[in-house]
Amino acid sequence: MIRRFAGLATLITCAVAVVSVVITALVALPLVVRAAESQSRAALAEKAQVAAEAIEGRATAMAAVRERQRAEKIARTLRAQGLDAIVVIDGSPDQAGVPPKVLNALRAGKGFSGHGRYNGRAVLIEARAVSAGTGIVLLRPASEVGVRAIAARLWIALAAGLLAGLGAGVLLARLLARPIRRAAGAARRLSAGDRGVRLPVTPPDEVADLAHALNDLAAALATSEGRQRAFLMSISHELRTPLTTLKGYAEALADGVVDPDATRRTGETMLAEASRLDRLVADLLALARLEADDFPLSVAPVDVADLVGGAAEAWAARCADAGVLLRVESPGSMPPVPTDAMRVRQVVDGLLENALRVVPPGAPIVLACGLGSGSDSGSGSGSGSDEPTVPLPILGGRAAVAPWAGRAHVVLEVRDGGPGLTDDDLAVAFERGALHERYQGVRKVGSGLGLALAARLVHRLGGQISVGHAAEGGARFVVRLPYEPRT
Repeated sequence: MIRRFAGLATLITCAVAVVSVVITALVALPLVVRAAESQSRAALAEKAQVAAEAIEGRATAMAAVRERQRAEKIARTLRAQGLDAIVVIDGSPDQAGVPPKVLNALRAGKGFSGHGRYNGRAVLIEARAVSAGTGIVLLRPASEVGVRAIAARLWIALAAGLLAGLGAGVLLARLLARPIRRAAGAARRLSAGDRGVRLPVTPPDEVADLAHALNDLAAALATSEGRQRAFLMSISHELRTPLTTLKGYAEALADGVVDPDATRRTGETMLAEASRLDRLVADLLALARLEADDFPLSVAPVDVADLVGGAAEAWAARCADAGVLLRVESPGSMPPVPTDAMRVRQVVDGLLENALRVVPPGAPIVLACGLGSGSDSGSGSGSGSDEPTVPLPILGGRAAVAPWAGRAHVVLEVRDGGPGLTDDDLAVAFERGALHERYQGVRKVGSGLGLALAARLVHRLGGQISVGHAAEGGARFVVRLPYEPRT
């Protein structure tokens, strides 16, 4: 393929050189012919003028016979130089064939400069009058400055230029193909798994841009694969923990070493670990399905205020058991939003579970909803922090710039009074396993998939999710979903 490109580039360059030479010849040939004719005419006119002045100088002191002799002698000298020279005395030329228009001009005491025919040939004519009816006529064949003679000399230069253009085209094609060949080799090495590929950045700018792009791709692939390995290691650990517990209790039951009074507690432990394992596997499957194009959604008008109220009722008991105050902020009635109620509830449940895991007893969790506008970057309920939130930068490989920017939207918020997140945490909060890796062993963590799952669900719903600092001291998660206001 690269050889084909080099051959095509050579062919195109050579074709351009040929076309350029042809156009140059078509434009230059008439100009050169005209310039050569003008030069020849000027030389002929100069000789005619000199001859006329010589004849005139002799005529003042000599008789008519002597004047004719002198004129004929000058004519013979000019003929020896390869010119056709004709002497005209009293309106009569010494040779036949002089065009009548030339004779008429000399009889009137005027000169003549132009083209004509003499003895059946096209000639350049320069005639100068000494007196009325007396003068000299010089003629030169027009073929001496014709197209053929000039073209023969011009094409030599054009052929040399064509050869130079062809050589430059071959060299240019090779220079163009070299960076492409390098890029193709680097791409093949990348596809083979070599992430250490780097291309030298050399001019011109287009080649440098190609090298930068491939180098950035190699670095991005290396970073992505590193994150995937870390994520898989983390998931493997998360899977191994409940499996180890289940295996240990199952072996104890099989060996009959479990006290009958502890059987119930053993069953509850095994059920809890199995539920944890099931939840982790379900999150992994949901993330995998979210990456696919056929992820199902059941879109229907949804009252977000009712959804928030239902979520608050479902979580009230768990929050009370943990000693956490669950507070709801809702306007009471909101316009219907075309979305998937089950998926929105899944996002809310995930954010509440994430908050409840880290909030200490006595601290609040706030579940809020409200209305926002296209230019609104706040919470929409008026009770959140004034600090800016950090939106999810990349979703499914595409920038999270909502197509509904500038449209009205509803806002869902989950704020908490927990330990919160640092500014560095905000930048990676929605990456799979990023916060799990940072805080494992420091505070309670989940599977590391919850926030990534929530972010991708919101993206699938056509909304936007962001994270920031809450006025309650912890984290603040904001979900925006578009809707069409009724008029």
